[in-house]
Amino acid sequence: MKRRTLDLLFSIGGLGLAVLLLVVGVVLTTNANFANHYVHDQLAAQHISFTPADKLSDEEKKSDCLREYAGKQLTTGKQAECYANEYIGLHLTSIGGGKTYADLGAPQTALREQVAQAEQAKAANLADLQKQLADVSAQRETVFKGETLRGLLLTSYGFSEFGRKAEQGALAMYLGAALLLLLSVAGLVHAFRTPASETFAAPERERVTA
Repeated sequence: MKRRTLDLLFSIGGLGLAVLLLVVGVVLTTNANFANHYVHDQLAAQHISFTPADKLSDEEKKSDCLREYAGKQLTTGKQAECYANEYIGLHLTSIGGGKTYADLGAPQTALREQVAQAEQAKAANLADLQKQLADVSAQRETVFKGETLRGLLLTSYGFSEFGRKAEQGALAMYLGAALLLLLSVAGLVHAFRTPASETFAAPERERVTA
């Protein structure tokens, strides 16, 4: 095969791959922009702001991100992760002894049964049981709201991470496309500088000895 023909084939193939990588990079960039804008718009619509630095509790001040974002509006995935884990998560642990919504279901059910039995028996501790039930019910409702908001914020954070990964993938595609473009151009230059008669890996002729 002619050396020039081989150079042209590799160069054209490289250009084709460069175009393909460029298209993939554009698609990934589009997806990344959509994810970032969508997360920003959804979070901004909630009008959630971090507690100002001078109003942070001693426990809250131990969180680096709560100090970093203090007083700012929540608009990014990383901020959503911080608010969900460091702020909501912190306060949820102080409600109901750190029990989850599911954990509080059993004591709530047990207290309901005790209240029903006390009402039938007209027990003296009925008022106390009713107060305990009201407290547990209020705790469970508060925990449910907190866990729901925390889950939604972490979902937004996860969606933003997909956007970040897409940005990284797009950068890799652009770099790959640029490298292939340079190699293809170098191949074309070499092809046109190579004599048309030159062959690739031509076998050497055996010398005839007398």
